[in-house]
Amino acid sequence: NTSAGFLALNTSASAMAPTTTNPMDETIPGHIDIETLIPNLMIIIFGLVGLTGNGIVFWLLGFHMHRNAFLVYILNLALADFLFLLCHIINSTMLLLKVLRPNWILFHCFNTIRTVLYITGLSMLSAISTERCLSVLCPIWYRCRRREITSAVMCAVIWVLSLLICILNRYFCYFSGPKYVNDSVCLVSIFFIRTYPMFLFVVLCLSTLTLLARLFCGAGKRKFTRLFVTIILTVLVFLLCGLPLGFYWFLLHWIKGSFSVLRNRLFQASLVLTSVNSCANPIIYFFVGSFRHRSKHQTLKMVLQNALKDTPETPENMVEMSRSKAEP
Repeated sequence: NTSAGFLALNTSASAMAPTTTNPMDETIPGHIDIETLIPNLMIIIFGLVGLTGNGIVFWLLGFHMHRNAFLVYILNLALADFLFLLCHIINSTMLLLKVLRPNWILFHCFNTIRTVLYITGLSMLSAISTERCLSVLCPIWYRCRRREITSAVMCAVIWVLSLLICILNRYFCYFSGPKYVNDSVCLVSIFFIRTYPMFLFVVLCLSTLTLLARLFCGAGKRKFTRLFVTIILTVLVFLLCGLPLGFYWFLLHWIKGSFSVLRNRLFQASLVLTSVNSCANPIIYFFVGSFRHRSKHQTLKMVLQNALKDTPETPENMVEMSRSKAEP
């Protein structure tokens, strides 16, 4: 049977759930061997660093900074990454301490939450890249016709759509009983939960490539801004660290039989890389924001503002910015 959830490791709860090829429901032996210990310790370490970074970003953007179109997306991305890493830490801790999950219903609910957060993070990143692409290709329309509430509405739609797709898939393919796993409704939900992330990946790649082509090869070349560098680095880290889990998800249906050991190792590696991806975003923000700024009086808020600034850095802008910082 084929299921569509992913992003978790299974313990004894698999004995109480339908038999599937779900990568979220992989069986882990009762003992903790070195191949299980090291990846989960890495997940916990990266997760703690990511929780701190994403928490700071969420706190600054949510309560101490005026939010524009891009900052609304980044705020929601930080929230999704924070919760995703929290779920990672809980799961890895339970595995290392050999804590059994209460029942299979809570087990699938926990995995559904992680699936929602992964898809939401990918959706936010795709929306950020698309929004930036539109602002470069159609600057007049973007400034005059785009409403300020658009970003908030899009974020709400992303959260609701991710929840709806994942919850319906779990309901029709798990909670309705094993006999419904091959039901037509279940198969339709599987189709949507597999194709939606692929669609988001295509949108992310096309918008990013279009943006790069416009900036490097366009007739009127634009100067780099810190926001552009932040977006490009975030997308690059996702392609290197976040995407392998998506590829594992899509290839799972064809990796069977004698490849079960390799499949489990690939899944462990993809989980660690996904933790690195969610942990890396705040590091990118603070690295880009502090680059070439040697002032000793910069606060975290100033660094984050610099990383998300959408104006080219000219000598005049640097002088104006230094004057504004010097004002009480």
